[in-house]
Amino acid sequence: MYFWVVELPSKLLDSAVNEFSRLPGVGRKTALRYVLHLLRNEKDSSHNLAQSILNMRTQIKFCNNCYNVSDTEVCSICTNSMRDKKIICVVQDVRDVMAIENTGMYRGVYHVLGGLISPMDGVGPADLFIDALLKRITENETNEVIFALSGTTEGDTTAFYLSRKLQTLNVSISTLARGVPVGDELEYTDEVTLGRSLQNRIPYHKL
Repeated sequence: MYFWVVELPSKLLDSAVNEFSRLPGVGRKTALRYVLHLLRNEKDSSHNLAQSILNMRTQIKFCNNCYNVSDTEVCSICTNSMRDKKIICVVQDVRDVMAIENTGMYRGVYHVLGGLISPMDGVGPADLFIDALLKRITENETNEVIFALSGTTEGDTTAFYLSRKLQTLNVSISTLARGVPVGDELEYTDEVTLGRSLQNRIPYHKL
């Protein structure tokens, strides 16, 4: 196997490359290209990038209702009077919210679990925002809960656990139609397929 290795002329440059290469999908060669690009540009460009990253890490909040990322205590989706608060779409993380929103075909609200049940990884129900979901359903008299989880073993395990917890509540449970390939993450599904799978969702117990 070939590994790209080169000794850089500056320890500061090498340090910056190491930090960029920590990003998903970014190797040292790509990281070096990013760093050299910043080095060639005006200092303000690097300063603005650094400031925006710092602001993101220190100022972004998670919505008190759905746990989506937000600039305020409650996100813009939850406060939107045009959204149907009686329908909650349950997703793994904020990337799935973005993927579904990009379809333009959903007008309900969301609940971000913050992960999936995965005993192999030491993630159990108590590590996710499941109790908060049950509280929302009860307090808001929710009509429908949509499972928009990945078709992986972890996604299926989480959906099954949630369905058992929701059995005692007066709420219908649906899931995405199988237009989303088994094993795929929602963020990698094209918008048309995802939108149709959402619109053509089916009752969970019919799977």
